[in-house]
Amino acid sequence: MRVMHIALGGCLKAPPIQYGITDDTGGHIAYVLGAAQAQAKLSDNRSVTILTRAFDDPGLGRIHSQEREQISDKCSILRLRTKDSRYLPKEELDAQLPEMTGAFLNALRHADHLPDIIHAHFADAAVLALAAQREFGIPFLYTPHSLGLGKKGAQHSPAMKTRIAQEREAICKAAGIIVSSRDEAERQVEAYGCHAGGRTHRVNPGVTLPEAGSVEAAEELLAPFLRDSDKSIVLAIARPVRKKNLVALINAFGESADLREKANLVIVAGLREGITGASEEQDAVITELFDQVDRHDLWGHVALPRRHRPSDIGALYRLAAERGGVFANPAFYEPFGLTLVEAVQTGLPFVATANGGPVDIAEITGGGTVVKPEKPGAIAEACLKWLNRPGTDLQLARARRQARAEFNWDRWAQEVQALMQDLCAAPGENPRWLRRIVACDIDNTLTGCRDSAATFAAWVAKRDAGIAYLAATGRSISEARRVLAQWSLPEPEVFITSVGSEIWRRSAPGQYERCAKFAALLDKEWDRAEVEDVLRAQDLKPQPVYEQRRWKISYMGTAEEADNIRDRLYEHRLSARVVASHGRFIDVLPRAAGKANAIRFVAREFGLDLADCVACGDSGNDLDMLTRCGRAIVPSNAFDEIASLTRPGLYRSKAPHALGVLEGLEQLGMAQSAVARTMAE
Repeated sequence: MRVMHIALGGCLKAPPIQYGITDDTGGHIAYVLGAAQAQAKLSDNRSVTILTRAFDDPGLGRIHSQEREQISDKCSILRLRTKDSRYLPKEELDAQLPEMTGAFLNALRHADHLPDIIHAHFADAAVLALAAQREFGIPFLYTPHSLGLGKKGAQHSPAMKTRIAQEREAICKAAGIIVSSRDEAERQVEAYGCHAGGRTHRVNPGVTLPEAGSVEAAEELLAPFLRDSDKSIVLAIARPVRKKNLVALINAFGESADLREKANLVIVAGLREGITGASEEQDAVITELFDQVDRHDLWGHVALPRRHRPSDIGALYRLAAERGGVFANPAFYEPFGLTLVEAVQTGLPFVATANGGPVDIAEITGGGTVVKPEKPGAIAEACLKWLNRPGTDLQLARARRQARAEFNWDRWAQEVQALMQDLCAAPGENPRWLRRIVACDIDNTLTGCRDSAATFAAWVAKRDAGIAYLAATGRSISEARRVLAQWSLPEPEVFITSVGSEIWRRSAPGQYERCAKFAALLDKEWDRAEVEDVLRAQDLKPQPVYEQRRWKISYMGTAEEADNIRDRLYEHRLSARVVASHGRFIDVLPRAAGKANAIRFVAREFGLDLADCVACGDSGNDLDMLTRCGRAIVPSNAFDEIASLTRPGLYRSKAPHALGVLEGLEQLGMAQSAVARTMAE
């Protein structure tokens, strides 16, 4: 396979990169380089090319005017030249797009080989990818990195309106959308109204830790700024742009004597020649930082180095970790947060914004805390908790291991490779004749043991052609696909997601489309606003915003609280289904929703009914399908909340997870005994 990435903005070259040398030379450069280099190591890929824009600016490096640059044997950079040879910030790239698109298509026409797939980074790159798709039929992936819809003042900016229109077209027409956080997948992308959930994939990116210089070099860099250089360090590394909200850290130090007593603040805000002389926004941010240091009398407590070498970044992480410090990212919104992963992989905990990707990183690694970025007091308090952290060495060691395992470019490349192969494959046959449907929950039913998951995958591949396999999960479509990919489990023809409130069918290789007929059925009796209004008096704690779906309102709460919700809705004559699970989750759905109703809807399209279906699950949100389907399989690891379930046709396996599912299928004559025996061995 021949892969091409397109990333037009910033200073993109072979490593090392001077991040912050321009406002647009940030995290997306690290993403593109890390992704491309990992893909180039895969034997299935013949070549990986990164397409970017050429420019002449000796101050930024002569390499950027060179047409080709080799990174490794199979990975290279190709630069497109336009009449305007200056370096241009991303706001000025739009005017160059027609010329760049023409040059790109012309280059493809004369190329020895066309790329099999294109991966566009940002909306301007997607303009070129769309042109290649139209002329050559090359499918493309799209990674937005930072979306414009919802940004402050977007509705009043002509440039931002153009960008949002480009983003919408990219989201609507991309074969796949690859994002890094749940907030991107389930809130931001969905806001564009393109029904892209079945094409959106959340794949954890990798991190290429910067080569670390000596700790002594880092100490020398900071020494001129600090009175007591032996204190712990609160470290921030970010471009000097307003959205990074770096001034909140200075205000946190200014307002907290305890924080000043405990630590110094180190802010690495890009590279600068002086306080002014860069872009208008950078000048304003740097000026504000120095002004607030002065107003809070923080000289001697804050370091704001003007220049640094790439190796200094790794050294600063190490120094902060050795001093028992903490990394801080108070951005108003952070799409992902690569620096947070870098910090945790170095053994440094973090305090970061609760808006965006840091929520996922904190949950996955256990090495950070998220706070509201507009509250300096909350930032100070969270930093102090990590600075006063007796007995957390084991926690940070676990977080470090988890971060290195989960955020790994080789793993990213493997997951994306499988997606690309699906997208480039010819459509397979979809047999209409079926006699049985096996509907499986995902978490802790199919997952939990890698060996049994692999054997279940083998069963799916070799199963009788008259047996359909579908997934029925509480997760959203993008999260369900992410978990299956992480466990190397096959994707089904049909997903039933969000606790049975959405049905997604495979519409093309690697792509799913939400069932409009089922959606229309749910809409007939669902007044979400009225349900929310009635439940507002219950003082319930909502689950995070990305858990809320069009036909699903999700709260934190017990089974007893779920009963109270049912009573409240009944009193107001509102028709809804209330599902409690795992002892702490409550989902409120339309009456016609639920896993069993969704399975029946799918079954009837094949001339079947619930009696022809086998349900496999382990928790309360599986209860309705385990009760109503013709046969039910419960693995031995099931939650206590379904321990009392008894009924004809129920099989409780002796084995856990996917092995338990296979054991049950063997009892039904739907799996060969050798499969389960192999697994048991």
